[in-house]
Amino acid sequence: MDFLSAAILLFIIIDPLGNIPVFHALLGRYPRARRLRVIVREMLVAYAVLLAFLFAGGAILRYLGLSQPALGIAGGIVLFVIALRMVLPGAQAGEPLREGEEEPFIVPLAVPMIAGPSAVAALLLLVSRAPDQLWTWWGAMTLAWGASALILVASGLLMEVAGPRTLRALVRLSGMLLIMMAVQMLIDGLTTYVCAFATGTLCPGGASP
Repeated sequence: MDFLSAAILLFIIIDPLGNIPVFHALLGRYPRARRLRVIVREMLVAYAVLLAFLFAGGAILRYLGLSQPALGIAGGIVLFVIALRMVLPGAQAGEPLREGEEEPFIVPLAVPMIAGPSAVAALLLLVSRAPDQLWTWWGAMTLAWGASALILVASGLLMEVAGPRTLRALVRLSGMLLIMMAVQMLIDGLTTYVCAFATGTLCPGGASP
């Protein structure tokens, strides 16, 4: 796999277009300047996480005794909890921010929406297959991240145009989609772990317990 192919692969995995509804649902209540600040901060955090796993992912997982399926299961649980809060009645996009209410920080925007289990697994796979091309993978990751950051920062214009009803509907819809994504992440993580545990070999996804 070359530089461009790796960049396209990572861009598709990060899926900035698919993440736009979730970002809008969680940040729709904030003023425009604050939304942009949060998005930029979360994207920088996500880049730092991806960078850490690119250069030291294998060592980090071995040191902590974690497996790639564990990343998928943990990410699915976090997304499921967040999605329930979006679907059930409560604070919604377009409503005033309550005093003392904290804005999203690291979870779930940076991790796992951007630097999720799939992106981490893809980076670990690229490095394991061609460790001598580490800087090529770094360039591909940076290009995919940069394109994703531009899309998510520019997407704030949609929140300026959409009204409260549209944003509330977007929250419920994205919450339902997020629940399905969370369940799929849990299923994938559990299936991969059970398969590898039962056979003692790598599963088709390339992960091991």
